[in-house]
Amino acid sequence: MSDSKFIIGIDLGTTHSVLAYTEGWIAEEVEPAIRILPVPQVLSPNEVKAQPLLPSFIFLPGPHDVPQGSLALPWDSHIDFAVGEFARNRGAELPNRLVSSAKSWLCHSGVDRMEKILPWESPPDARRISPVEASSRFLQHLRDAWNHDMAADDPEARFEVQDIYLTVPASFDAVARELTVKAAQAAGLENITLLEEPQAAFYAWVEAQKERWRKAVRVGESILVCDVGGGTTDFSLIQVTEEHGELTLRRVAVGDHLLLGGDNMDLALAYAVQAQLAKKGIKLDAWQFRGLWHSARAAKERLLADPELPGEPVVILGRGSSLIGGTIRSELARAEVEQTLLDGFFPLGESSDYPEEKPKIGVREMGLPYEADPAVTRHLARFLGRQAQGDLSQSGVPVAYPAAILFNGGVMKSGLLRERVLSVLKSWHGPGEIRELASVDLDLAVARGASYYGLARRGRGIRIRGGVARSYYIGIESSLPSVPGIPAPIKALCVVPFGMEEGTDAEIRQREFGLVVGESAVFHLLDSTVRKQDQVGEMIEDWQGDIEKVTTMETILPATEEEEGGKIIPVWLQSKVTEVGTLELWCVARDENRRWKLEFNLREREPG
Repeated sequence: MSDSKFIIGIDLGTTHSVLAYTEGWIAEEVEPAIRILPVPQVLSPNEVKAQPLLPSFIFLPGPHDVPQGSLALPWDSHIDFAVGEFARNRGAELPNRLVSSAKSWLCHSGVDRMEKILPWESPPDARRISPVEASSRFLQHLRDAWNHDMAADDPEARFEVQDIYLTVPASFDAVARELTVKAAQAAGLENITLLEEPQAAFYAWVEAQKERWRKAVRVGESILVCDVGGGTTDFSLIQVTEEHGELTLRRVAVGDHLLLGGDNMDLALAYAVQAQLAKKGIKLDAWQFRGLWHSARAAKERLLADPELPGEPVVILGRGSSLIGGTIRSELARAEVEQTLLDGFFPLGESSDYPEEKPKIGVREMGLPYEADPAVTRHLARFLGRQAQGDLSQSGVPVAYPAAILFNGGVMKSGLLRERVLSVLKSWHGPGEIRELASVDLDLAVARGASYYGLARRGRGIRIRGGVARSYYIGIESSLPSVPGIPAPIKALCVVPFGMEEGTDAEIRQREFGLVVGESAVFHLLDSTVRKQDQVGEMIEDWQGDIEKVTTMETILPATEEEEGGKIIPVWLQSKVTEVGTLELWCVARDENRRWKLEFNLREREPG
């Protein structure tokens, strides 16, 4: 962390990206003010306007899709793609040119996230970029917008030299975090720190409440942050404790990574419109349906943002006289949207109604691995059920049932959906109050909270304690005699415990492992959001169900002349959670003269 002129918070969202900032150089007696940067973007060909939200969409036009030079920006007159509002709108008409849900692809281990695969299922001759490059382009756009508006005549104000806090889902694993950092570095950003989105939303609430927040919560309470965004659903529990007479906050639980959010809801609404059109004898091909999906998203967002609208039009381009010939028009009624979302995604049920496990089809498309069960409330039941069934905090004390809830994410703009979640929680809990904490603007809260976090790191606010949101393990092959047809069992060695703080490291010297020099040494990285009490160096033999595979790590250890022939070098392991919020693992030779960093195999293709 530097002593930069500004502190910048960025919400790199699935649906929108937002930049908030505050001054870093202000006197102690001055109350910091957090502001939102309006981001210039193309609204229509040759029209640029600054808006607080930058839609997280990239349009990669073909040679005849837009007039030449019409996508120019104040800082780049030769740009040949669009980011933001026009990208979203024009891309809905030409879905094979539209990059969307880049953040969801960034955490999909079943594809090569460094490869040019987006837009997904676009024609072979179409322009494509990788999920990492897409994320980098959003950050580049924010960087250039900032430098154009805020740093034109002030080198100390340039974006690249500020303290930047970039938010990620709490459920992002170590590889997704590493890829996010790579995207930021590709945009020329080095001085970044990652922050969990639910924590950022809570920081925004604290900042809005000022000192009143201390009277709004009580010692011993747990606060549920329910974050349902465009691509993911994130649950976190924050516990209120007391130390030396002062209230403190600690994030004590994080849910699994759920690829479930507005994208799924848009698809459900698109199917509803498709059914309406089918009754009229109108059939859509795959290209048109993708356009309908994007059009349904835009209609849903307008309806959720304005409770007075009775319905919104949905428009799909025709495919010529052979099929329909001309634009197809339909409508999404508010009542239909609310019914689809309530019944399909927020159904009533018991606290024991967990997500339905559906058998997997043997061969399936390699698209995004959306959750098989779309019911947010059933995933919430499982998350809270783990706490009640002995998923203990680091102190070994069961986590209290939430006394309050803070909503976040664009989906939760709907008062109807917030009320449904509240009523479900109350029905599970029985007697007792579960209150809703007043959310800050749901589109801007995460970015504002990230800026506040930067202030807190400089001593100008309260910090939520928590450390890493999951425990990490290395797979260790058992030293048993080989048996035909049966692989050697894999044990899980804990290398990073739940809650390990950023900027700290741990050593595992009580066990030595042998590495063969001159050959590729492979390690399996595993993690768990459930096992919170495993300690560094602890070996778990029966870990199936509680611990999941993340990826492999691989390194080639160079051999000296004396070591040629496959000599095994005894090593011990060292783990580190960096200040940025990423994970490092090292093998250290017994004599400590040599050490090797285990690199994530970011291009590995695993079953998705």
